[in-house]
Amino acid sequence: MADYIEGKRPVIEALRTHVPIKRVLIADNLTRDGLVEDILRKAKKVDVPVKTVRRRDLDDKSERGSHQGVMAETKPFEYCNVQTILDAADAHAADHGGAALVILLDHITDAGNLGAIARSAEVVGASGIVIPNKRSAHVTAATYKSSAGAISHINVSQVANIAQVMERLKKEGYWVAGASEHAKEVVWDSNLKGKIALVMGNEGEGLARLTQETCDFLTKLPQAGNVGSLNVAQAATACMYEWMRQNRA
Repeated sequence: MADYIEGKRPVIEALRTHVPIKRVLIADNLTRDGLVEDILRKAKKVDVPVKTVRRRDLDDKSERGSHQGVMAETKPFEYCNVQTILDAADAHAADHGGAALVILLDHITDAGNLGAIARSAEVVGASGIVIPNKRSAHVTAATYKSSAGAISHINVSQVANIAQVMERLKKEGYWVAGASEHAKEVVWDSNLKGKIALVMGNEGEGLARLTQETCDFLTKLPQAGNVGSLNVAQAATACMYEWMRQNRA
């Protein structure tokens, strides 16, 4: 099923940030204002075709009813297999003293959080992200936006069973660290040197029971204030930077 971006400004932003777009659809009765002209210019610049359709066709495709006569149909994201991530990690480890990082997301549901995590993962040099193929956020236009385009530069794999991938990573020499508020040890005291698989849990429930049991150890962020916790994207970023700090040259 195709994903659509609705509205003039969202389509402009998608074209500006290089979201992979199959085509732009414009209603046949749309008034050509400055925003529409900008869409046409940007689409031409990146070689995205523009098709004029009946407004009723846009109404049928619209989920929010806010298309303003303009929608963009995005291309499917190209997921990789887990082996591609492992190969990238081996290459990273060879150049960085044996250190590699793989991120596993245990059924996070917000595509924006996925994008924010991808942005941080790409910045710290993680080799890839593993997500479930069901009951989980997948890569959408919102992911491209929140990742500032970084999602295009990091490997993402969809799998049927996160726990099985965790076991595979263990056999490949990774220590599997689960981020959990129930951990006894804070991330500053956890050993994150070498090959690490960092597992982040769902926004509301955290790590599932089976996921926690499959981890080698649990870790948490230190806390001085009164707020319960950071959101999953902020927490993942903090943990990733601690991995980067511990493995710095």
